[in-house]
Amino acid sequence: MRRFGFKMRLLPGCEKEYERRHAAIWPELVEMIHKAGVSNYSIFWDRETNLLFAYQECSGEGSSQDTDSVDEITQRWWNMMADIMEVNPDNSPVTTPLVEVFHLD
Repeated sequence: MRRFGFKMRLLPGCEKEYERRHAAIWPELVEMIHKAGVSNYSIFWDRETNLLFAYQECSGEGSSQDTDSVDEITQRWWNMMADIMEVNPDNSPVTTPLVEVFHLD
């Protein structure tokens, strides 16, 4: 199992909306994420910087942030979230992978 951490940026004033949308995450998106081998997925919010820190465990080579072959469900989610986050031209969230420097089981 590979651990994957990354950060994203939430637009100012969109905190409640971000939480609301994730509280109602689509079941088909959850199923697709699990089928891709992603588990133990958490997102944390730093209120001072509006940075989102995400952590997930991946059984395959990829992660939920891969943009090479995006399915229709993920693209719809990205399109819906594009108005409240920093995004790329394809509406995927701008993500910065983080290097793991310590781990303790």
